[in-house]
Amino acid sequence: MNGADRLCDILLANDIDVCFANPGTSEMHFVAALDKKPKMRCVLGLFEGVVTGAADGYGRMKGHPAATLLHTGPGLANGLANLHNARRAHTPMINIVGDHAAYHLRYDAPLTSDIESLAAPMSHWVGRVKSPEDVGPSLEAAYGAACRTPGVATMILPADSAWGEVAPALIHPVILPRIPKVKVETLRIAAQAIRNAPGRVGLLLGGAGLRGEALDMAGRIAAVMDIKLFSTVLLSRTERGRGRVAVTRIPYPIDLALDMLKDLDTLILIGEREPVAFFGYPGKPSRLLPDTCKIIPLAGIEEDIPHALAMLADELSVRKTQPLNLKPAYVLDRLPSGPLNEDAIAVIVARMLPEHAIICDEALTSARRLFSLSEFSAPHDYLMNTGGSIGIGIPLATGAAIACPDRKVIALQADGSGMYTVQGLWTQAREHLDIVTIILNNRAYAILQGEMTHVGVTSYGGNAEKMMRLDQPDLNWVALAKGMGVEGARAASCEDFIKLLTSALSHQGPFLIEAMI
Repeated sequence: MNGADRLCDILLANDIDVCFANPGTSEMHFVAALDKKPKMRCVLGLFEGVVTGAADGYGRMKGHPAATLLHTGPGLANGLANLHNARRAHTPMINIVGDHAAYHLRYDAPLTSDIESLAAPMSHWVGRVKSPEDVGPSLEAAYGAACRTPGVATMILPADSAWGEVAPALIHPVILPRIPKVKVETLRIAAQAIRNAPGRVGLLLGGAGLRGEALDMAGRIAAVMDIKLFSTVLLSRTERGRGRVAVTRIPYPIDLALDMLKDLDTLILIGEREPVAFFGYPGKPSRLLPDTCKIIPLAGIEEDIPHALAMLADELSVRKTQPLNLKPAYVLDRLPSGPLNEDAIAVIVARMLPEHAIICDEALTSARRLFSLSEFSAPHDYLMNTGGSIGIGIPLATGAAIACPDRKVIALQADGSGMYTVQGLWTQAREHLDIVTIILNNRAYAILQGEMTHVGVTSYGGNAEKMMRLDQPDLNWVALAKGMGVEGARAASCEDFIKLLTSALSHQGPFLIEAMI
């Protein structure tokens, strides 16, 4: 047995049976070890950003880490943008980054780099294996770090630690410590703030607070105590749809966000940090809350959020039998017709969404009404780009589909950001994943056009315009999908789009709709 064999055994002992990979020479012993482990599903990505983004989607839906396998520092660097998104989403993930054999590093071979420094900004735990016998302790530490916070852990595996022999040993699952509970004192402060200012208190929910019994309990507290429920603009995962508590998403445009929050006296943070503007704009504040608003951090992402909400309800005498006070159902009784536009796409998708689907939304400036309309769709999960680093949509859907093979995944993808990780379509075809990808093709980086206005630029010329348009030549997404092995078709009218979406939802496997807007 060598270090790579030990690594695979410990992964499987801890129920990590999916590895998203783009390996190289330094990882060949790990690849060979994977070949001996039929329980391990190995998923190849043609670009490391696909690998890390897919691991993010998997971890968000599974609530448990997948492994990634990346080739030295440059391979890790190619995946950093989506590791940034995963870090912001608090996704459990274990990156295994191969490196040169320890004795070879001093020769400064072409792929030698400072992997620790590359990994640190996007990981909350980084460790380097020191010997074949250290593989076990290092991986157990990485697993503990990935699950406890939760978050991204990166383990550097030198080639000689992978090929070196280790003595046989019994493998046991890692025993994780109990999830910390919130402090009673903080709980009472939060409860008193709610009692003192009905109608002027908000709960900002994140993590586990946006789904299941925790979300229901937050809804009951809001109904009884007259408080508002918020989420950040870019949320990791929330349960949406009919019969579920709907949170209000803080808008991306800073003026809209300031107006939404201006009357708050207190904001209680549950699995989230204080909301701030996405960027600094001339003459605009960075903080979104009024200076007079008190902030109470009730529960961090690493704490027991469902327990915190249950205890807060007890403190406020809110019973589990309290009705949720859901909004009356809004029925989309007529599908739009005529030329296709982004609003029509939002209405059609919200109306036609199948039960228990998963939405992965990187539409950015397009189909913006979908999130609000999804409150009245069939019950589903909604995932978004959490860190603002574009190019996560296609990989996120890939990982979500592998985590939940019995659920339909709908990926709404802007055309510009989709080009960052278009290779993910190939992985969807190879793995026969049940994903409908909707490309919102406006032939522009439309988000940049809006940002020009936000930063105070009211007019610009040809050079700037060229930086914000995706034409000359136009992208042909149907042809791109076909080249990756995914069937696709183009829609220019609502009738075309409805027909294609109906067909795609009724069949298994990947399909791409290029929506011309």
